[in-house]
Amino acid sequence: MRLRYQFRLHPTPGQQELLARAFGCARVVYNDALRAREEAHAAGLAHPSDGELSRRVITEAKKTPERAWLGEVSAVVLQQALADLSTAYRNFFASVSGKRNGRRVAAPRFRSRKDGRQAIRFTRNARFTVTAGGRLRLPKIGDVRVRWSRPLPSEPSSVTVIRDAAGRYFASFVVETADEPLPDVAAEVGIDLGLTYFAVTSDGRKITSPRFLRRAQRRLRKAQQALSRKQKGSANRRKAAAKVARLHARVADARRDHHHKLSTQLIRDNQAVYVEDLAVNGLARTRLAKSVNDAGWSQFLAMLQYKAERYGRTFTKVDRWFPSSKLCGACGSLAESMPLNVRTWTCACGAVHDRDVNAANNILAAGRADRLNACGGTVRPPVQGGRTRRNRKPQKCRTLGTG
Repeated sequence: MRLRYQFRLHPTPGQQELLARAFGCARVVYNDALRAREEAHAAGLAHPSDGELSRRVITEAKKTPERAWLGEVSAVVLQQALADLSTAYRNFFASVSGKRNGRRVAAPRFRSRKDGRQAIRFTRNARFTVTAGGRLRLPKIGDVRVRWSRPLPSEPSSVTVIRDAAGRYFASFVVETADEPLPDVAAEVGIDLGLTYFAVTSDGRKITSPRFLRRAQRRLRKAQQALSRKQKGSANRRKAAAKVARLHARVADARRDHHHKLSTQLIRDNQAVYVEDLAVNGLARTRLAKSVNDAGWSQFLAMLQYKAERYGRTFTKVDRWFPSSKLCGACGSLAESMPLNVRTWTCACGAVHDRDVNAANNILAAGRADRLNACGGTVRPPVQGGRTRRNRKPQKCRTLGTG
């Protein structure tokens, strides 16, 4: 499995200046290549190939007085900027043609020096190394101090140096990791995600929603009000914007840490995890948008999925149209309606249900049923005499964990 390991960087002031120069050069190459493709499209010509773009916006541009400073940074950084543009166009065309699932991908846009996030990527061709002293050696930048929180499991294939809106620097390594199956356990769990409680499990455990953004809302509001009073282009406005970015980064870090700890615990304690396939993008356009975005369901489900794959667990998403809340877990009858303000309800059979616990139990039962249908016994009995039909292809087990 290919994973990313991210660590904090602490470059010196001189190294920060060199990184800023590399960010700018990569951004200029990306914009020049994007402009060349747009001009060719406007003129009705074929899009220039990647090799033609590399020759035009890098090799030949370095020979001109206007772009001579491109030679001050590693050539791999500039080539990776062109690779990012090529990937962005492939994703855009695949989305327009319907070959790409999910939300529609917009056309590539020009990068701005005012963007909060700046990044450059070094591949093995750049010969970046981790020194014996634990520093990250980058070409034409130097040895940058890294705050290591854990060792890398293998030799990284690339590293992306990132500067976020809060002014922090990170090194994101791409490494190949081997699966580490955990010992089998008998427990399985169904999870109902919500806003009152972040998650309710089928064993009755209710995990309170931390609401990190709501808790930081007062400080964010004061910082944003102070930012709005600063004059545009002034140094004080830049300082105020950095303060707002630091507050948002603190909220995002706390949310990510909470998701990591909870997802690791659920995967370690259960052999199979079943969740509901939520339409997060649709819910984020309702009046509950702030609470939905604050919960971060998509990030949490993504962590559950890759950790289940890595540690030999089963992760399955139940159909989003499955009526988990309205279905009686005792008799199987379906209630006509279930408003959000109803937290406890009584079925006609006499069973009294906690709405969230009942939904988690129904998700657990539905996930087990899907798993049995996918990897259970033969769907059709064999022909008498123990022989199967010659032209029938053997039924394969559906891969779990893909949703």
